[in-house]
Amino acid sequence: MPDLNDARQAAAWLRQPSVVRARAHQLLALGEQDALAHFRVDLSRMAETARYVAEVIRANYPDLKTPYHARWRHFAAGGVDRWGALARSLTADAAEIARIRIDLCVVSVLLDAGAGPDWRYQEAGTGQTVTRSEGLAVASLHAFRAGLFSGDADRPLRADAEGLARVTAGAVGAAFQVGPDNPLVGLDGRAALLRDLASALRANPTLFGAPARIGALYDHLMAQRIDGAIPAETILAAILEGLNPIWPDRLTLGGISLGDVWRHPAIVTDDLTNGLIPFHKLSQWMAYSLVEIFEEAGVPVSGLDALTGLPEYRNGGLFLDMGALRLRDPALASQSLAVDSQAVVEWRGLTVALLDRLADPVRALLGKSPAEMPLACVLEGGSWAAGRKIAREKRPGGGPPLQVISDGTVF
Repeated sequence: MPDLNDARQAAAWLRQPSVVRARAHQLLALGEQDALAHFRVDLSRMAETARYVAEVIRANYPDLKTPYHARWRHFAAGGVDRWGALARSLTADAAEIARIRIDLCVVSVLLDAGAGPDWRYQEAGTGQTVTRSEGLAVASLHAFRAGLFSGDADRPLRADAEGLARVTAGAVGAAFQVGPDNPLVGLDGRAALLRDLASALRANPTLFGAPARIGALYDHLMAQRIDGAIPAETILAAILEGLNPIWPDRLTLGGISLGDVWRHPAIVTDDLTNGLIPFHKLSQWMAYSLVEIFEEAGVPVSGLDALTGLPEYRNGGLFLDMGALRLRDPALASQSLAVDSQAVVEWRGLTVALLDRLADPVRALLGKSPAEMPLACVLEGGSWAAGRKIAREKRPGGGPPLQVISDGTVF
């Protein structure tokens, strides 16, 4: 056990997915005792929730071959295998293709900070109009293919420090078709985030090499294999270390930014982590996305279920809409809630713990083992898709049951 009164050790400890899981289950245990300030927990609704999710999985994946909850699903919006088409045109070896995929994936995830309700992307090649996360994914793929993030004109399929440092809001706006009639929320912030990413890459040559490139993570992680496999926690640890400098300054310990870590008074300890509950939602989603890259490159990844479910509004909305969670004060549903509010932190913690409780009943209904259907597949098939489906059934426009004011790095 690290010394949790040492700031550096405490900050590192809060990055571990086991801590995310343990503290989320602390909140759920209090919920089972009806001792939380904002939510009541009704576990009797979990069986029906599992049935609903299993039905969604059967409808979406009749062969029950559910992929991971990863960025790659969004690149296939509208049934078009855009990444596959690009990959088939490449002549690079498997390692370089993996580096290219890491370059694309990380940049695309970081650009997925919520598009706003009025933005859309018109794809020339297919004639499709795509919006929200799927639209941002498709737009970022085309921008990547055009070399927007590369500092080497002869090698456009890269995201390196030299190219990222030159990214402007105008360049991103042009690539994402932004205009007076097609506004994209947070355009300047997206460009600034990519320039900050360039600085983070240069600051960590151990992870990103020299000259610095996101895809160099492939080589770093290949060197971390144990018995031929990369532990999923090692992938997450590299993401959390490498990208830590780019996250907004929120809570810190000893000057170390904690990222997606928040306060809740029900988490009581006698050390520096008192009151703190970590989530690392965006980083874990990115980790699930990178797992797919390594596995498809023939490199096994071990311990995938060490990562947790993702505390975002589709998963959390599923539990509210199915009645497994109920608001003590229904008026919260009509308010805009700050992401650091006790109610939102409570909702996110309960979501992580309830996803653990959901996975086994869903697998049982589908006749699958944890090895055959890891949590990342339950999410995709799955709780996220079911959360979106029931939201559309319950509310015009399919919005979530709670409205959270977010900067895009959390939800």
